[in-house]
Amino acid sequence: MSLLARPAVAAVAARTMQRLTRLADRQSGGRGSAAASHARFPEYPRTVSELTVPTSMGPARATVYRPAVEGTPPVHVNFHGGGYVVALTEIDDPLCRFLTAEAGVVVVNVDYAVAPQHPFPAPPRQAYEIVRWVAEHGAEHGWDGARLTVGGQSAGGGLAAAVARQALEEGGPSIGLQVLHYPPLDLATNARDKHSAAAKPVLRPWMADVFDTSYVPDPASRTDRLVSPAHPSDTADLKGIAPAVVITAELDLLRAEGARYADRLRAAGALVEYRDVPGVDHGYDGSDDQRARESYALIARHIREAGADAQDLVIEP
Repeated sequence: MSLLARPAVAAVAARTMQRLTRLADRQSGGRGSAAASHARFPEYPRTVSELTVPTSMGPARATVYRPAVEGTPPVHVNFHGGGYVVALTEIDDPLCRFLTAEAGVVVVNVDYAVAPQHPFPAPPRQAYEIVRWVAEHGAEHGWDGARLTVGGQSAGGGLAAAVARQALEEGGPSIGLQVLHYPPLDLATNARDKHSAAAKPVLRPWMADVFDTSYVPDPASRTDRLVSPAHPSDTADLKGIAPAVVITAELDLLRAEGARYADRLRAAGALVEYRDVPGVDHGYDGSDDQRARESYALIARHIREAGADAQDLVIEP
């Protein structure tokens, strides 16, 4: 066993990552990752407000992006990446602005509880409670909770998948689309047994040791369906789960598990589209504006169509 795969060591490493991230933001004097994210895609304005969502794990902060449209728009809940450990809410600001403008939706970008302070099952349970709250409180906040989609990138995609699974099992809320962008969906398989076509992939086994062990310290729990729905041990019937868009990166260490889950969703009649982005690695959209725009446009189109389909269902007698 790797030293970093020991829970106590992984927790120390994860907390160090968190401190270094906060320190870098402070030392940048406002010119750090948040400012850089806000500067991307300047044609999409940043019109936001802050919101606090009550959950059984404590209040969760969220940033709400509002489109310049009349009426009551649909709502999309976004979960950021960061290995379930680092709170990188602002890194998804370009995506949120893009979706708000191009899909015409309110985007609720969630600052959810992270490990090791809040290990599994707290994050997926909190994520589900947030989505349920968003669905139930739209009238108070200016969005249509009946036209609801969820999504996330990297670990956020894993949480979006877990939210959709809980909604299936618990009878709601109704989710029109789940967007899973290069998600980790099999933490039960050791990262050293996963393969990338890249000589030096972005994700390395030592990172998985820190992230996976901090998030799910007990290896036996890593086969849980909310952690590893792409692992062969999860054989439950997914018929009726929210329709899904799955996007993987060709060179990503997580590509195979994303493709496997897409196949599983296809078998359940729930796959709207699977896209494998060629020649890129994990987190490619953070630095490649052209590829980011292409993927974000695909996501926006499907979110827009999901909102329109839900509206038609409400209007029809």
